[in-house]
Amino acid sequence: MAKTLIIDLTAGRQTPFLRGILTRSLQSAGLSFEDAFNTASSIRQLLDDKTEISTSDLRELVTQQLQASFGEATAQRYQTASHTPATILVERSSMQSTPFSRGELRRSLECCGLAEGGAMAIVTRIYDHLVSRGTERISSRELGLLTHRYLRRELGADAAKRYLVWTDYRHGNRPLLILIGGAPGCGKSTLATELATRLDIVRTQSTDMLREVMRMMLPHRLLPILHTSSFDAWKALPSPTESLTDRDSLLIDGYLTQVELLSVAAEAVLQRALKERVSLILEGVHMHPSFLDNIPQEEDAIVVPIMLCVADQKLLRQRFTGRGQQAPNRRAKRYLDNFDAIWRLQTFLTAAAERANLRIIANDNREDAISAVMGAIIDALSKDFSGTPEEVFV
Repeated sequence: MAKTLIIDLTAGRQTPFLRGILTRSLQSAGLSFEDAFNTASSIRQLLDDKTEISTSDLRELVTQQLQASFGEATAQRYQTASHTPATILVERSSMQSTPFSRGELRRSLECCGLAEGGAMAIVTRIYDHLVSRGTERISSRELGLLTHRYLRRELGADAAKRYLVWTDYRHGNRPLLILIGGAPGCGKSTLATELATRLDIVRTQSTDMLREVMRMMLPHRLLPILHTSSFDAWKALPSPTESLTDRDSLLIDGYLTQVELLSVAAEAVLQRALKERVSLILEGVHMHPSFLDNIPQEEDAIVVPIMLCVADQKLLRQRFTGRGQQAPNRRAKRYLDNFDAIWRLQTFLTAAAERANLRIIANDNREDAISAVMGAIIDALSKDFSGTPEEVFV
């Protein structure tokens, strides 16, 4: 079926309805991506039997949908955004001007540890402030100071300082190394992907992938322990004898043996990032706290070690079940059959992280976990920060 055409009677032109464009407009009105996408999908379904619709009728249809689902305030924000031309230009220090982007500012605030809703609320207030004053141009310095003032007024001095710290880091060139450990199923790779997107980090590496490469180089007959999973590596130890009294020590010995084998490859990845001065996310079950000993202390990189966990056994089981439904090749049944060993491995890892004073983050809720990681990053950046707003926003 052909796309519905949107007729702009004022400009005398017509364009096809695109769900992606409406999704972005709804995000600008304060909706999360998921809510914006679902709303845009509902609108597309309502237009299935229409060959064309005017811009004003479409705007009214979207407004009604927003009122019904999210309330009058959200609908009003959408109406304001729809009628307000994007004429606010931000003048950069490079003498270039770019349109003010609510999405870009929201992402910056999320990098400071703000939740998506809180970040969007601040961005909306700043945008409304600029529009109400008829602002057409603003320098990046003025926008930074304005954002800092709003954060301080709305959320307090701590939130404002976090924004300062993050902005100061973005102006520099120090590499950021995020190390994410945790037992199988706790969401390390998913979290790493989300962090890479939000922080604009192009290099991510998993220890599972490093292990796969090493398996190709070292066949099973030469190094059988490398060809096992972290939670049953003990079975490849010389003459293992499992009993009720030594099963934890066997589990840990097998795991640590694998960690030692992979530490050389992981260290090589880390050293390459340091040499090229690029940021990196290194994640995997083999990110044991002892790996920090491999990082040269004289480097000026910001190192943020995280131990991820899932505090609820039932939730962890559910994730393995869901993994099997979404990606059968990941052998969810095998994980469920070895759930007790995985849970004991997580207990060992969190205890080791606690002894090493590493940040332990429960990934029971994705957004909360991401905010916690962002907070850990800001805390690491804050250790040697002493700048003022006037010094940071230049």
